[in-house]
Amino acid sequence: MRSRLAARSARLVLAAAAVTALAATTACDPDDVADTGSSAAPSAVASGGSDGSDSSSSDSPSTGGSSSRGSNSGGSAVKTDSGDGGKSSYGQSCGTNDLDFTVTWEAQPVSYYLVTAKAKSGITCYLDVNTPSVSFGSDADGVASPVGQGGEDPIKLSGSAVAYTGINPKTTDGEGGTEFGNVIIATTEDDPNPAELELPDMATVDKPIVTNWSTKRNETVPRVI
Repeated sequence: MRSRLAARSARLVLAAAAVTALAATTACDPDDVADTGSSAAPSAVASGGSDGSDSSSSDSPSTGGSSSRGSNSGGSAVKTDSGDGGKSSYGQSCGTNDLDFTVTWEAQPVSYYLVTAKAKSGITCYLDVNTPSVSFGSDADGVASPVGQGGEDPIKLSGSAVAYTGINPKTTDGEGGTEFGNVIIATTEDDPNPAELELPDMATVDKPIVTNWSTKRNETVPRVI
């Protein structure tokens, strides 16, 4: 009988201890839940942005990196704009395709071709290379040598303003030479769009020469110096 009572008493003691422990645990739960809730809230916000707190945290540096790239790109654009289009301190350089040309035959004071250049409608540009590139055909023998006459640097072309250059196709004596019906002219040697101008008549070419650009036509009479 005593053993039964002892066993029962032991069970009661254990049950009471269990109840006490449960009560203690229950008493702590509200604080624990509050703590857990405060730490869980940021995690929920981050995961709501991109399906996971890890992805969200990686998004923030990525966005910063994108802003940095945008800044670099803008800087590059500024550099490109400032150096693009053949710009100089005084304005846009004349490309050959910015100009209209006419060629006339002049008999006095020597026989030569006078080339007149004028900016196309709506264009303002500068002849900042003093001497045009002139050739007859594609062979080196047909390239006109500059003689250094005339010359202003730079020459502004706009509206009715014009510039002149003189070409003497033959500077040698005798009957030698090759005939051409066209002359090729460009504002620079590396101009990708040279102009091929029809001559008023066939020209006999042998050691041709060309003057500098000038706004005064009497300065562009080509002579061998």
